[in-house]
Amino acid sequence: MPRPYSADMRQRVIGRVEDGTSRRDAAEHFEVSAATAIRWMQRYEETGSWQAKPTGGSVSPLEAHGSVLLGIVKETPDITLDEMVVAIHERKIAGSRTAIWRFFARRGLTFKKNLARRRTRAARRGGGAAALDPSPRST
Repeated sequence: MPRPYSADMRQRVIGRVEDGTSRRDAAEHFEVSAATAIRWMQRYEETGSWQAKPTGGSVSPLEAHGSVLLGIVKETPDITLDEMVVAIHERKIAGSRTAIWRFFARRGLTFKKNLARRRTRAARRGGGAAALDPSPRST
């Protein structure tokens, strides 16, 4: 996504329009599109600000149910994302696997395997291959 024009550029275009120049002439003078100058003036007249609107960021609909989601994880710490989707749908909360993952990622919680969740490991696995003898053989 392209970066917004600087506040200085916006201020100069708005200042020129306020001095009596048309929006299109001010846009041409500062080499921005006429539509851009028109939008900046509309924003300035509505809000009194020439600053760019903030970009990025959003609020997940799951934020309203944050305590419920965190409660489910507290009750069942080894729950998987797919099980979590089923659990929230049972509570009539809309959400997808990705939305739940993002909700917990924002809080630093992950659903990765670790030592506390050893049950996913095969029972017959041994300790691994024997180490090689580094000493040279004399024959």
